[in-house]
Amino acid sequence: MRHAILLLVLLGGCEAIDPYTRAGNWRPLHANEANLRVHVADPAMLDRGIDDPRSDGQVAAAAVHRHRNDRLRALPASGVARLQASGQGGAAGAATGGGDGGR
Repeated sequence: MRHAILLLVLLGGCEAIDPYTRAGNWRPLHANEANLRVHVADPAMLDRGIDDPRSDGQVAAAAVHRHRNDRLRALPASGVARLQASGQGGAAGAATGGGDGGR
């Protein structure tokens, strides 16, 4: 019982060192929401969104259908370097290399 009382007394002092409750510190009260509302041109878009006349629902639905039926298409080739596995497996370390084996 004495230990519990001591623990409560010690924990009561944590408020003085907690960075969110100390006097003089910034308190992030709804900061993300306020920042988002500043950057959105029309705040009503946060509630209902907007339509994109260029989108094609048939193409999107076909992609979802392929994903659900495990018939994904390969991505087209690009000018980005090809990735390949290297090393013995497990957690990658600093000496495992990457890409073309570090060559």
